[in-house]
Amino acid sequence: MKRGRLPLTALRSFEAAGRLQSVTLAAEELFVSQAAVSRQIRELETLLGHPLFERQHRKIRLTVEGAGLLAVLTHAFDAIGDGLDAMSGRRPSGEVTISAEPSFAAGWLVNAVAEFRDHHPGIDVIVESSERLTEFRSGDAELAIRCSLEHSAWPRTEARWLYNVEMIPVAAPSLVQDRTLPLNPQAMGGDSLLHEDTRAVWELWFSQAGDGAGMVRRGPVFADGGLVRQAALGGQGLALIDSLMVADDLTMGRLIRLSAQSIRYGSYFLVARDFSKLSAPAQAFAAWMQTKFTPRVEDAG
Repeated sequence: MKRGRLPLTALRSFEAAGRLQSVTLAAEELFVSQAAVSRQIRELETLLGHPLFERQHRKIRLTVEGAGLLAVLTHAFDAIGDGLDAMSGRRPSGEVTISAEPSFAAGWLVNAVAEFRDHHPGIDVIVESSERLTEFRSGDAELAIRCSLEHSAWPRTEARWLYNVEMIPVAAPSLVQDRTLPLNPQAMGGDSLLHEDTRAVWELWFSQAGDGAGMVRRGPVFADGGLVRQAALGGQGLALIDSLMVADDLTMGRLIRLSAQSIRYGSYFLVARDFSKLSAPAQAFAAWMQTKFTPRVEDAG
């Protein structure tokens, strides 16, 4: 198709909907209505003579033709955005923006940034806290730190393993001051359990530690590990938390480890669209992160 006849608006709408797997999210990204995105995609399908999506109830799924076109468009739009950024100098040379999950940002990264700046005083770090993986579009974060139970890679990105999550049981000293440690599972039966998003983590811990699983249905549920930590510090109950996120709390005595029993629950990864194309500040941060989490054979498997 000649360049002068390229349906750029329709292609942009399709690329956003295909990349996000959602017409709603595409409309939000493009600042147009859902109806406009749907209409432009249908016009593109009519022009090409192929369906690009399979429409299901409140969901869309790429067809084979749609997946092929999406791969071409995403690469092309990314290249255009990178070229414009390079020409305009939009990304400051002395800054790196990091997207991190809220619990990791508050529990580890916020303190680690000070250490990074000691080694790289000329680089300012901008931390964005979000559960959603950044799209690495123009103006977005260059690096993301994400935890996953199953995935070690995400579409159109590269990922580097950082560490395996070890969940350990902890509580405020006020809750265990008159009790003998370590606590066995049966001794936890009368305590309120603090849950992050799901009760499945405590269920898994009890299944490996022994009896007491019948009490897992008790206790409040919080949307984020940082909130669980705050509740634990406030003496609201027993918590299962990533050992890295409470390392300082344990050292300072703000929290007490209740048992040697731990469970592995996912892994953290450093994610970028293309590590070889990162800015110099982002490359420095990525290299520093790798030194903080030196892989061990037994962990990486």
